[in-house]
Amino acid sequence: MSKRALVSKLIQNVRASYWFLPGSLVCLAALLAQGTLYLDQHPDFLPFDLPKGLRDTQVDGARSLMSIISQSVFGVAGVMFSMTIVAVSFASGNFGPRLIGNFMRDRGNQWSLGILVATFVYALLITRAIQSPTGADADLSTALFVPYLSILIALGLTFVSVFTVVYFVHHIPETINVSNITAGLGKRLVADIKTLIDTQSDRDPSTTPTQPTGDPAMTVTLGQSGYIQTMNKEQLRNLAQDHDLFIDVPLPVGEFVTEDTVVLRIWGPQVPDEAKEELTSCFALGHSPTESQNLMFIVDQLVEMIARAMSPGVNDPFTAINCLNWLHSACVAAANHKGGLRPVQDGPVKTKALEFGDLLEASFGVPWKYIHADPLCARHMRVIFAKLPNQLEDPEHLDSFRAFMDRVDPAI
Repeated sequence: MSKRALVSKLIQNVRASYWFLPGSLVCLAALLAQGTLYLDQHPDFLPFDLPKGLRDTQVDGARSLMSIISQSVFGVAGVMFSMTIVAVSFASGNFGPRLIGNFMRDRGNQWSLGILVATFVYALLITRAIQSPTGADADLSTALFVPYLSILIALGLTFVSVFTVVYFVHHIPETINVSNITAGLGKRLVADIKTLIDTQSDRDPSTTPTQPTGDPAMTVTLGQSGYIQTMNKEQLRNLAQDHDLFIDVPLPVGEFVTEDTVVLRIWGPQVPDEAKEELTSCFALGHSPTESQNLMFIVDQLVEMIARAMSPGVNDPFTAINCLNWLHSACVAAANHKGGLRPVQDGPVKTKALEFGDLLEASFGVPWKYIHADPLCARHMRVIFAKLPNQLEDPEHLDSFRAFMDRVDPAI
């Protein structure tokens, strides 16, 4: 795995993790504690003097106050973490385990936990710095130390933590609201489709070489099993141009590969050994597919929600209808935004691009077997099929839709 692929995979893992943002806030809290303590020890560096009312705290009172703050904030943080785990368990059990990553990536949950844990760490470090005279002959002027500025900031962080708890109590029910979950997935799907179309529209098809005929000169396997999580297309294109190659990537990102699965088919002169290593390093594998470079993963999440909603134990047609509406919106965007999805070759590198017909099949063909027995959902899907021909602007996409209907019409 190349450094670029490794960095890309690491960024994805960090983005989907629950620990990175809280951990960063804890580190910032430790640095803030050291900075405020330094200012308390050197008050001449402060551009202002603290009011006298804020400097009348005694050692015992200051230590007790900081102890109460640290204990209470950490206790509330534990309750917040428990609420998050309950929400994740509820969502994964009712809507599918694929959605766990969405809750882990939720910035509201990460900021809430991070603020409380950071406040605890800050208060703990300030408590440690409070000193009182020891011994009968202790010099009060040198032994006594009450960091008034640090205590003031700790009180401010405590008030911030209080409002964070209020926000979190409101935010958790919102995150497990099924309408918000489907809306979040649908909006990301539409946005990613538009981004993909914008990227395709920037390519110039006239400069694209044609695929050579005959068998490839070389095929490449990765020698390990897993899901393709990232593919460095830029590096593949540079390698193809540097070595005068034509590269065909038969599998899309998100596909599962085995040790012997062919991921690259190459035409051209003999490839040096170092170039072979660079070719395989363009891919990063993982234990599960992700949303990165993989629109179909979001579609699969919505389809899984439909399947679970229409299971005999749940029987929730309105959730299924909500998912169908967002899939409908994604198909319209895929057909009409700047000409819609089209198979565009990326220079000397040919990848399996997402086409409008593939999106139709995954969005409506796959979930039909789950909803065909429910009159409400089946009728709503027929309404969508009746609307789509009038919403498709391009004749090619309209032909793709009619071909799709010819395949599924007997079942409908």
